Amino acid sequence: MTTVRPVHVGDADAWCEMRADLWPEGAAREHAAEVAEFFSGRLRIPLEVLLAEDAEGRPLGFAELSIRAYAEGCTTDRVAFLEGWYVVAEARRRGVGRALVRAAEAWGRAQGCTEFASDALLDNHVSAAAHQALDFDEVAQIRCFRKDL
Repeated sequence: MTTVRPVHVGDADAWCEMRADLWPEGAAREHAAEVAEFFSGRLRIPLEVLLAEDAEGRPLGFAELSIRAYAEGCTTDRVAFLEGWYVVAEARRRGVGRALVRAAEAWGRAQGCTEFASDALLDNHVSAAAHQALDFDEVAQIRCFRKDL
């Protein structure tokens, strides 16, 4: 049985480990600093983090959530957004990701949002399939650019 609940300080180490798996380009100290900032209330994004755990309390995954003023394909200016979504390898394809997304949708509704959005890198076909399996509609494929000023 999977339970989804808001993350708490005691989950910091497990959350950091899972973040490092999802975003390996980030150094462990960067993940730890962001997690500490989240718990201190100084981090703007994410606004909420949900943790999935098994019946024994072992962390199985997380969802990092925000509210964006704009998201591709959305028409409102208050969009619940799935900033990060991760399930540990041994728990995949067991409904954990679905449970996290359903809880994230409920969070978005509670925030007054009527749309829920997410994104994935163009070459992340596994993520695209997971989103589509949970009734997300693909609305755009884009390349993003930046430069220093």
